[in-house]
Amino acid sequence: NVDVDYATTKGIVVMNTPAGNTISTAELTFSMMMALARNIPQAHLSMKGGKWDRKKYAGTELSGKTLGICGMGRIGGQVARRAIAFGMRVLAYDPFLSLSKARELQVELLELDELMERSDFITVHMPLTDQTRDMINAESIARMKDGVFLVNCARGGIINETDIVAAVQSGKVGGCALDVYETEPCPEDSPLRTEPNIVMTPHLGASTKEAQESVGIEVAEAITDFLVNGAVRNAVNMPSLDAKAYETVKPYLDLGEKLGKLVAQLGSQRNKQLKITYGGKAAEVPADPVTRFVIKGFLESAGGNEANQVNVRAMASSLGIMVEEVKAHEGPDYAEWMHVEATAEDGSLVSAAGTFFGGQSRIVRINDRNVEAAAEGVLFLMNNVDKPGMVGYIGSLMGEHQVNIANMSLNRDEEGGEALMLLNLDHAPPAALLDNVAQDSEITNVKVISL
Repeated sequence: NVDVDYATTKGIVVMNTPAGNTISTAELTFSMMMALARNIPQAHLSMKGGKWDRKKYAGTELSGKTLGICGMGRIGGQVARRAIAFGMRVLAYDPFLSLSKARELQVELLELDELMERSDFITVHMPLTDQTRDMINAESIARMKDGVFLVNCARGGIINETDIVAAVQSGKVGGCALDVYETEPCPEDSPLRTEPNIVMTPHLGASTKEAQESVGIEVAEAITDFLVNGAVRNAVNMPSLDAKAYETVKPYLDLGEKLGKLVAQLGSQRNKQLKITYGGKAAEVPADPVTRFVIKGFLESAGGNEANQVNVRAMASSLGIMVEEVKAHEGPDYAEWMHVEATAEDGSLVSAAGTFFGGQSRIVRINDRNVEAAAEGVLFLMNNVDKPGMVGYIGSLMGEHQVNIANMSLNRDEEGGEALMLLNLDHAPPAALLDNVAQDSEITNVKVISL
């Protein structure tokens, strides 16, 4: 492992090879599916034991079956291509995959629950996050078809190991194939090891000669490109900036990431365009590293993708999201500002703008409303009918539930029209408070946004 922060302070370039194991992992995933469908590991052991039992190991064909892919990044996309070639129907769940990109990949884009209900085979290709941990558990398995087959060659912990053992033993799950585990190496006494219908490999996703060669070539090409041309590919620590330039850009990285997170949580998860405008002094800084942090914050907010400043441009492209950068020297009355706008599949827009007050990142506009809030922590955003008493009502509710308000910003379109309230909170409000707010007919929209 590399201490990236320390390497950055010493001006050392740290690179990785994000694409080197794509084909290797996709092929292992498909091999796992075939092993489950045809009982290959079990039949192999039976033959080695001197038996000849054709009836016991009768399997099922992949052709005509439905495959559900959770996570349509590089690896998920390659699995989909192979499944289609085998005559499978492919369903996909990915919070950021656009409908146009789904059509291009020949997959049907669904919400997670419907994918689980309709799939004969399910494979996961997502990072392990708070949102994806135990994503496949007893509750979600209960919604699946009887005899469903599950595959995890992504990250251990996405499939709950205790629940999958019980589901396989009961027959609800026809079989499960795992290349990754909650604890690695997998403990010798793990119940997974004793269940014959759970196929196991010791994290072999990238373990092919070709994958290792691809990684080596990718590293060599990246280093050569840097030494000869000064270009940087797949860097994890913004190495193209010297120490002085990095200090200049650093505040914009934070503001950009916060604006990306804010815009993602304001609108739809089906987006086709992300437009980033740099204004005033912000138009003079190198845009690419800042744009990468905007995209990173934007994608991370869904919790379904492993976004970092290395892969975010390619990830956005693979999800059908076009990224546009604009430099403007005229605009809001600020010396330096950034504006981020997301366009959804249906054409709807959400946006936010930010600047710096006293060296601190601030939110100064949400959609068409001027606001003023710290770009940090928890934001409480509310639209309501403009009338006396709303501020007191919300303040009292927050007090009743022991939620402290650090800052308040108010805006309205006209007297008696629609008002906007934006609060910085010390911590997220409890569900009971949100339930109370939702019951008020004069409150039209509430969002709790985490930055």
